[in-house]
Parts: sequence; structure tokens; C-alpha cells
Amino acid sequence: MADFKDIIGQEHIKRNLLTSILNNKISHAYIFTGEAGSGRHILADAFSKTLLCTGNTALKEEIRATSVSPNPDRRSIFKLDACDICRSCIQMDSCNNPDMVYITPEKNTISVETIREKVNFLVDIKPYSGKYKIFVISDADSMTEAAQNALLKTIEEPPEYVVIILISNNTSMLLPTIVSRCVTLTTRPLDKSAIADYLQHTFQMEKGSAEIAANFCQGNVGKAIHFATSEHFVEVKTSVLSLVKRIDKLPLTDIIEIIRSYALNSSGIDDYLDLMLLWYRDILMFKVTKDANLLLYKDEYAAISDQASKRGYEEIEHIIDGISTAKLRLKANVNFDTTIELMLLNIKDGCK
Repeated sequence: MADFKDIIGQEHIKRNLLTSILNNKISHAYIFTGEAGSGRHILADAFSKTLLCTGNTALKEEIRATSVSPNPDRRSIFKLDACDICRSCIQMDSCNNPDMVYITPEKNTISVETIREKVNFLVDIKPYSGKYKIFVISDADSMTEAAQNALLKTIEEPPEYVVIILISNNTSMLLPTIVSRCVTLTTRPLDKSAIADYLQHTFQMEKGSAEIAANFCQGNVGKAIHFATSEHFVEVKTSVLSLVKRIDKLPLTDIIEIIRSYALNSSGIDDYLDLMLLWYRDILMFKVTKDANLLLYKDEYAAISDQASKRGYEEIEHIIDGISTAKLRLKANVNFDTTIELMLLNIKDGCK
């Protein structure tokens, strides 16, 4: 299980949580919100592990004694990670800590029976060895209204040792009465250069591929790691480059068939269109700056330069808007062939 030191970015959340641990000001309920893959689960795990750790007690007292304010400097606060060697940490790393309870959806729903059985029934059982008993509810917005009302009773009057963590990407699906009783921590998109550096150093990804993955993932480190560790990213990138470099020469029907076959034989079309967007943004960037060093697809300089010479600024922007619109239409379940055909007509019309 990851520690705070393993998490890149999200400094505002890490400092908030570590400071609350140092000052013994732990809330009884938290909401970790943000898009999937942004680090919500790993932050919840690191927080829980550090809360239950029994090996950093002396360090906490040392930092409290030497700190001149309730908000110590970054160097001091980030020493407060889990020790990784005490019994609790070992149990956490093996997902076998009796004071840690995970609740996950069954068939995309968390029922009232699940909340009663795994939360309400267990809250009165004191921690086995630690100071806290922690309940982590993943995909909390999938709780039924009845389940949320059942949970609300516990959040309103929890035992002093209980900490409830809700992980959600859509807090509007939670009851306002629940949200108002929780500390809400929102993950932020990471800087693209930080993600690219992380992919290079941690996964030995080539610089060019890491930069494309970082831009493709729009600050979502979870998504970036997924593509760094799977063959899917290489597959979709190769397929996109094969198409966009010869798109002007292929008949419309052939292009639609290529994209349809990819959508049917992969995890989806969204990744495909995102990489197409990066291609045409490269074309626009080169047309404006004539600087090949600014390109994401640096190895494709010749093809990008050629396409930039054949299209005007407005035409390239029209293509980019067309791809973005296609993504929105497909999410709204507009007919696939019609959506893709309109998008491709934008691209074809942009070529002289």
C-alpha cells in the first residue's frame, strides 16, 4: 500500500491530512473527490495507513515539541509518513488490518443493507489495536438514497474513534446533509511536465512517449500510469499515426471503417480521438511557431510540416473543434457513423 511519499502532486491535500494528524485534529468524515485516476484512492490509503501506524508516535511528539506553530514547515510535516515496519503497517500492506473496512459497490450500487452490515453494525466495535477504526466507501455516489440516509445516522453521531472516508467523483449525487458533515478534499490535475518526468523515471518511458502520454492524460496521473504500463497506449498511438498521416488520401468510407474497427476491437474510441486531437494541435502549433521542438509528435516532423502547409489556421481550428464535438456527441450516444462522418468531413474539407 502506498505512502504519502509515493504520491506525486496533490501537495495541498497531503499537507492538510498530515497537519491534521500531527495536531490530533482528525475529522470523523471526509470526502475525497475528483475524477477517476486522479489519486483519490491512493490518498485515502496513505491517510489511513498513517493514521493507524504505531511506529511514528515518537516522531509526532518530536515534531510537536520543535515546531513553533501548528503549521510546521514542509520538511517536518512530510516526515510523518507511515513507518512501514510496525504491525499495523504490515497488516495494511497485506490488506489485512482489522481496523480498516472497505466498502465497494455490488453491481454498480451500494445498498442500504450493505451500509447497515459493513458500517452501522461495526462502528460500535472498538478498534482492535489502533486508535482509529476506518471505513472507506469507494464510489460513494453509487449509494442508494436509503443507504445514504442509513450512513447519515452514523456520520451525525459517530464514536470518537471512527473515521469515515467517502471516495466520489460526483458529490452532487450525495445528500447535502452528508456533504455538509464531511471535510471535502478535491484532487487537482497535475502539471504535465511532472507527469512526464514521473513516467520517465518510474517506468523508464522514452521522453517523447512520456510527453504524449502526459498531454493525453490531461493531468490525470492514474490514466498516465495505465498507459505507461499497458500495450494499449502503444497500440492506439500507432493506429492513430497510421491514419492521420494518410487521411487526406483515403476515401471517406475507408476511414470510417478503420475507426469503426478500432472502436469495436479496443476499450473505446475516446482514446483514439484524444490522440487525434494532439496530432492536429501539433499541426497548429507548428504552423504558428515553425518550431519542431514544441511538437509532441517530434518524430513525425515531416508529416506535420507537410499537413501544416496545406491547411489554414481557421481550417485547423475547425478540425480540432470537430473532433472535440464528436467526442461530446458520442458520449451523448449520437449515432456513431453519423458522428464520425461529420468529423471526417471537417478534416477532409480542411485539406486543399
